[in-house]
Amino acid sequence: EKAVNLKKDLAEMQEWMTQAEEEYLEKDFEYKSPEELENAVEEMKRAKEDVLQKEVRVKILKDNIKMLATKVPSSGQDLATELNVVLENYQLLCNRIRGKCHTLEARMLGNILWSCWIELLQYLDLETAWLNNLEERVQMTGNLPDKLDAVNDALESLESVLRHPADNRTQIRELGQTLIDGGILDDIISEKLEAFNARYEELSHLAVSRQIALEQHLQTMRETDHMLQVLQESLGDLDRQLTSYLTDRIDAFQMPQEAQ
Repeated sequence: EKAVNLKKDLAEMQEWMTQAEEEYLEKDFEYKSPEELENAVEEMKRAKEDVLQKEVRVKILKDNIKMLATKVPSSGQDLATELNVVLENYQLLCNRIRGKCHTLEARMLGNILWSCWIELLQYLDLETAWLNNLEERVQMTGNLPDKLDAVNDALESLESVLRHPADNRTQIRELGQTLIDGGILDDIISEKLEAFNARYEELSHLAVSRQIALEQHLQTMRETDHMLQVLQESLGDLDRQLTSYLTDRIDAFQMPQEAQ
């Protein structure tokens, strides 16, 4: 009776493995959308857990058949042969499910990394356009007429470009790190990021330096303009006072010392 039950258990185990193979391994590998691929990965993970949980049952069967073989060698020998087939099939099923799970995970990771790569290129294009604009504004401050309005307009124009938010650069850094961690296009991505960061740092420092220089020059021009305005007003007052002296025919020696 013990041998009959074990034989039945072996048959049920083999039947379960056949069903698992049909359910988990004979499905189409073509998934049309990222959502379908993600669902397939989750399904294969559950399948892997389900199959691995059967390992306890396989071990119990193995131990029981070994025990039977010590008591009833003839029955145990027949069951041992069937057990070896079940063990071999079980191990093969585990390996195939692990392999398919790994393949689907790799495909999903590849899709994620490809999306990151496309997104990274888009952000790099945006920031490169901004850097080109910044470089142009910096160059425009090189030969300015020495006029208050011209310097002020150039400073405001440069400051408006420098107020560019840092969100895009943060995205570039995070996307680049994701791709590098994923081991995809390491050299190309590193080269692109290094070139972008080097140009960003160079132009940013140059623009800030030019901004400070324009602010200082503008302040000097405003102070000079104010001094000239005060002097102009003072000379105007003096001119009017002297004109009144001449009109009144006042002798020079009668004038205050500063008027003389």
